[in-house]
Parts: sequence; C-alpha cells; structure tokens
Amino acid sequence: MDTTSAGRCARATDLIHSMTYFAPETEQHLTEAGLRPGRMCYFAGRAAPMGAVGPGVVAATFFNFNPELVARHIPRAWTLATPEAVVEARFASVDAALRRLLGDELATSAVIAEAAELARTAAMGCTVEGRPLYAAHADLDWPTEPLLVLWHAITLLREYRGDGHIAALLAADLSGPEALVTHTASGRGFTPAAAQLTRGWSPEQWADTENALRERGLLTEDGALTDAGTKLRTELETETNLMGLAPWAVLGDERTHRLTEIGKTLSATLLAAGALPANTFTAGSKS
Repeated sequence: MDTTSAGRCARATDLIHSMTYFAPETEQHLTEAGLRPGRMCYFAGRAAPMGAVGPGVVAATFFNFNPELVARHIPRAWTLATPEAVVEARFASVDAALRRLLGDELATSAVIAEAAELARTAAMGCTVEGRPLYAAHADLDWPTEPLLVLWHAITLLREYRGDGHIAALLAADLSGPEALVTHTASGRGFTPAAAQLTRGWSPEQWADTENALRERGLLTEDGALTDAGTKLRTELETETNLMGLAPWAVLGDERTHRLTEIGKTLSATLLAAGALPANTFTAGSKS
C-alpha cells in the first residue's frame, strides 16, 4: 500500500471525530455529568478512557498543551464526575451532535453503516504497543449504533496515528510547543492565535519557541518555515504515515479509497453545517 493513503484517509475522516471538540452538545452533556464548562470538558472528555489519571499523564499523551493549563482542570475533573460517567456522556454528546450536523436521514443511512464497517475493520488492525492514548480508547466497549461505531472507529484510528506522530516528533527532537509552532507555520491546522489560546501558551512562551526554532534553522525571522523546516515537516508526515500504516494495510487499497471518498463527503456536509468555528483553522487544514 502507498503510505500516503494512510494520511489521505486520516485527513478525509478526521472531522467526523474532531467536530466533538467544537459542538455545543459536548459541553452540554459533560456539564450535566458534573464537569465545569470550558477546557475541563476537553481534557476530561478525551482523557476519561485512561481512567482518573493525573495532569502529568494528560500532558504527556496530549503533548502540545501547556502542562499548567492541564493542571487547572485535571485531576479536579475526577472529583466532579467519574471517568465512566464522562465516557458515557461523551458518546451521548457525539450522537446528538452528529445527528444535528448530518441530519437524521444521512446519520441513519446505508452510507454511514458502510463507513462504520470499513472504519471498524481498519481499527481492528491497530496494535497497542507504544500507543497509550489509543490503547485506552480501544479498551472501551464498542457501541452498537452505526453512527457511533463510525465515530469510535475514527477516534481509535486518530489516537493511534497521534501516538505514532508523537513518537516521530520526539525522534525529531521537537518539544510540544515547537511541534505546534512548526505545524502552524506550515499553513495547516490552527491559526497562530487559536493555537496559542487553545493550547495555553503565552505570547512570551510562543516567541521564545520561535526564537529557539530560528536558532535551529527551522524558522525564518517572519515566522515562516525555512527550507529545512519544510523538509522536517514533510519527513514527519511521511514517518507518521509509515507508523500508522497497519490499519490501512488491513483494510486494503480499494476499501481505504472508498472510506476516503465517504469521509470527504461527510466532512463537506459537516463543514457546511458549521461544525468548525470561524477564524480558528487555516484554509489549508480544511482541504
């Protein structure tokens, strides 16, 4: 299998999972479970499959967040709601959000059932070695409804790929904020302002990171990637695709292509329905 297929399918299907972090249903259901509004819902919602872990574990597995931001919400979250209750509330929020954004007809369609089966087949090709965040999510019981099967499978594939990506970043000697700054400079993902805000880095910390990257020859004076920086980001993507290849090799070229097609269609529908907030992501990250 061409390793680029892994990255292509990951990008095409990512919004099926990541819309979770922007849907109002997420905060609604998680606060009803006991959490406080805001960033606590993100940290606890994504970390809950690992159990009542401390802030160090969350900062380590999420990688590019300021640990001080994480510590404001974890472990306090677990005094307000159990991880099991958070997991249950998260699935409920996903069901509500996807049904609203896709519409009931599409959300219960044969296309969703087909995508769910394809994504689940791929996810069964993942392995747990060195993939802590994936492994925690993989220990959860599979839902029964195709819409939630699809979301859970995409979540597993996303966290599996993410764990591998962190390994690639560490091998490249990039810290969490350095990884964030170089990715933002590539023109994909968050805008710089959104990256600083959501990940909890101050303007001074961001500037210090940029200066460190300039000293390594990876960033220009105006904050763009140098040729060396562009080469590094390309190599990171290639390495991440390679380490994330196993599930797609199980699925095979033809079925991976089909899931990519469906993912693009569903993502377009989600975007048209307002799944992402304005002025948060660069244009390149939505392509």
